[in-house]
Amino acid sequence: MRRMKVIIPVALLSISMGVLAFSKLHKEDPPGRYEVIMGLVGQILTQGHYQPKEINDAYSKEVFDKYLKSLDPEKKFFLKSDVDGLKAVSTHIDDELQGAPLECFNAVNTLIKQRVTEAAAIYPEILAQPFDFSKEEKVTLDPDKVDYPANEEARKDAWRKVLKYRVLEKFVELQESRDKAKDQKDKAAAEKPKTDAELEVEARAKVKTVYDRYFDRLKNKQDDNERFSMFINAITTTMDPHTDFFPPAEKRAFEEQMAGKFFGIGAQLKEEDGKIKITSIVTGSASWKDGRLKANDAILKVGQGDKEPVDVTGYAVEDAVKLIRGSKGSIVKLTVKSVDGTQKVIDIVRDEVVLDDTFAKSAIINGQHKLGYIYLPEFYADFNDRNGARCAEDVAKEITKLKAENVEGIILDLRFNGGGSLQDVVQMAGLFIPEGPIVQVKSRSGDPMILRDRDKSVQYGGPLAIMVNEYSASASEIMAAAMQDYKRAVIIGSTTFGKGTVQRMLNLDDFYSNKELGALGAIKLTQQKFYRANGGSTQLKGVTSDILLPDPYYEVAERKDDDALAWDEIPKAPYSVWMEPVPVDALKKSSEKRIASSEAFKMMNDNIVTLKKMESQEAYSLNLQTYKAEQKTNTNALKRYDAVNDKVKELNIVSLKTDLDRLAGDSSKLARNKDWLKFRQKDIYLDEAVNVMNDLIALSYPKLQGKPANK
Repeated sequence: MRRMKVIIPVALLSISMGVLAFSKLHKEDPPGRYEVIMGLVGQILTQGHYQPKEINDAYSKEVFDKYLKSLDPEKKFFLKSDVDGLKAVSTHIDDELQGAPLECFNAVNTLIKQRVTEAAAIYPEILAQPFDFSKEEKVTLDPDKVDYPANEEARKDAWRKVLKYRVLEKFVELQESRDKAKDQKDKAAAEKPKTDAELEVEARAKVKTVYDRYFDRLKNKQDDNERFSMFINAITTTMDPHTDFFPPAEKRAFEEQMAGKFFGIGAQLKEEDGKIKITSIVTGSASWKDGRLKANDAILKVGQGDKEPVDVTGYAVEDAVKLIRGSKGSIVKLTVKSVDGTQKVIDIVRDEVVLDDTFAKSAIINGQHKLGYIYLPEFYADFNDRNGARCAEDVAKEITKLKAENVEGIILDLRFNGGGSLQDVVQMAGLFIPEGPIVQVKSRSGDPMILRDRDKSVQYGGPLAIMVNEYSASASEIMAAAMQDYKRAVIIGSTTFGKGTVQRMLNLDDFYSNKELGALGAIKLTQQKFYRANGGSTQLKGVTSDILLPDPYYEVAERKDDDALAWDEIPKAPYSVWMEPVPVDALKKSSEKRIASSEAFKMMNDNIVTLKKMESQEAYSLNLQTYKAEQKTNTNALKRYDAVNDKVKELNIVSLKTDLDRLAGDSSKLARNKDWLKFRQKDIYLDEAVNVMNDLIALSYPKLQGKPANK
């Protein structure tokens, strides 16, 4: 999970004592910031992790390989001789975590900066000359299928092939646009279409612009600190995929995401042509109240108070956001270029910005039965504000609103919900059942602790379905598993992600305080594992849906990660199933029959096979005609994929009147709400969930036919 109050006191005591010893060891030669972080991370992993691996030479080598992959994911910078030469320090990382000099990081860091500088001179030279697309040659884009270049000549050729492929993509795209324009009858007769040679020049220019920005970031914005953070994360994620290092700015962003609010100016941004532009202003925010910042304004520089402003040209949106956000009441100075060409400096006092789109939201689906629909994007909780938003309370409010609308059943949508607050999932599960165990939590040592709902009341006792997919993780899996164990709800979708571990955020500054070093960041450490009420872990295996539907998403689950912790089980917790158990077998048979005769799901299955085949393609042609033939095949396959929704009947899904009244007067929120509804009108999975709910009402709640399920 994201944040936990439970912690192992003995582990913290050991870490504190270890850091004290670490400080004494360096009394004569005080450690630098990187050395302090390494020492802390080493001790926290070994003494605080739920199931620590032995940190030895083998562990070091795994970290080394992962770090090189993060720095050079396409194997276009390092040479094979570089990697072979660096192997001498690849076994030093375990020693560096115990106080030895940072030889591995320093050696790799020095070399990658050199290789990036060299590559930055290669791509403009290649893109300065026209490509011959009549040659028969191929490029392999999957880095796992290629080795590092044997020498500088091989590296240049690897860059040439990748760049040629990118130009070929853009060239064909430009050709298609030109040919489409020719067919337009209202096209100006005097306008002469561009030749293929002219389009090839344009394609190279566009690709160069992309790589100019890419290398600008690598050379000027990915500094030693960022590469060191990547190094630490290679160390932590080798222990398990969810133990992460957060430098100070990223720690703040993580907490903001969990809380659903942050302190900033309240402007939504996008990156366009290398510039950071305003897409919209959040109603009620600091920018909205100030009134000077407008949509389509370009932010050129960001200044903090009286400090020298930072030029954000070429920045990624997430990097610009880190500069713009800050503490409440602080001043940010934006150098802005307006649409009319005028340039000015706008100073804005940062204030709280609430992200409504991250909160629970409901709607009504009208059809055979009047159904309530609740969408929950994450299990959010504001841990820094006891009066802040909490998802369990918000879902309870949505249920109250839906009951007032006399719905006959409720669908809770947890698709793409990556998890969050453990406390809230326990409280939320309690809305649907009487008191009882929801989840079991086991620490590194000691017996499992049962987290239970202690409220005997049930807010909603009617027909219930929970939608999940492969991206549903952590708290989502606890919720689905609990409702499945109690036979309280029918689970619809695919097998979930498989994250059955609990994390706690540990601030490194709490263990080592030195103002000269500045803030050290934090570790999100795996300290516990959770288990279902029935004793089985959700780790690795996830939750298997009662109604399994074809899922177009794949290759993302926990089981795909070699560093994931294993599945296991513990004794079952005592609990009683729901008084009216969901008739899973009957619902499953009806759904399977529908899916087998559904043209939409047949197309979905065919498309999944096609997409996986496309994904497994190893080499791509650099010959124009061959490339076009391949793309035609792929395009036709993707068109079939897009056509799936055409076979799905449109759902009658509408917002609650109370919600529309609340949004009245805010055109941007009304527009986003309209898009939110439109996206769900032709949702093949939601459509089948409605069908399953209709079956559930008919089988288990026949007396509710046309009556509200306000149990």
